[in-house]
Amino acid sequence: MPHLLHIDSSPRNDRSHTRRLTAHFVQSWRDSHPHGTVTYRDIGRNPLPHVTEEWIAAAFAQPDERSQAMQDTLQLSDVLVDEILEADSIVAGIPFYNFGMPSGFKAYIDQIVRVGRTFLFNPDNRESTYTPLVHDKRMIAVISRGDGGYGPGGRNETLNHLDPHLRTVLHFIGVNDLEIVAAENDEHGGEALIDSLESARRRLMRLANDDPSKTTMSPLFYRRTHP
Repeated sequence: MPHLLHIDSSPRNDRSHTRRLTAHFVQSWRDSHPHGTVTYRDIGRNPLPHVTEEWIAAAFAQPDERSQAMQDTLQLSDVLVDEILEADSIVAGIPFYNFGMPSGFKAYIDQIVRVGRTFLFNPDNRESTYTPLVHDKRMIAVISRGDGGYGPGGRNETLNHLDPHLRTVLHFIGVNDLEIVAAENDEHGGEALIDSLESARRRLMRLANDDPSKTTMSPLFYRRTHP
């Protein structure tokens, strides 16, 4: 059955554009996938821990050499990785902060980019040192920007470090099908913001309906997970 992972990372609640847009996508996806399943993770209201020295030691230890304390340290990371691996599609709301991703979403990225779980490292292979382990996933990144012109060819394109960062890190683990849907002009408001939000909603609806993972196998249920 098709399975969607829904992530919100904005610390804002009702005032969050990305939350409303991801909710719009999920509703459209559910309408188009009446037999699909959805897992929800809110890392904006429930922030993830940043990696620590103990986390790094545990992640780079061989699995059969990890102590119980190391396994406990990686428990949340393992759950997050499992959520990615179980999903066919991922929709993630990511506000645009200071020309990049917010620290909360960076903490998420650091938790899921895991040697032995989402990529392999082989120092002896000079031509292909890294091998991605995440396959056949589509990610829709829903981004809200305060100003405009951060897209390709825009006046602020060179200041946009979020889009290329997402493409690089997701490609590194194997998520090559990335759609970036951005709403801009939050700081300007007015018609510029309204038009951008409406354009984003229309595109998200098309993406939800075009999802190649459609199938009809079992009733829909919605799982909520927490750190």
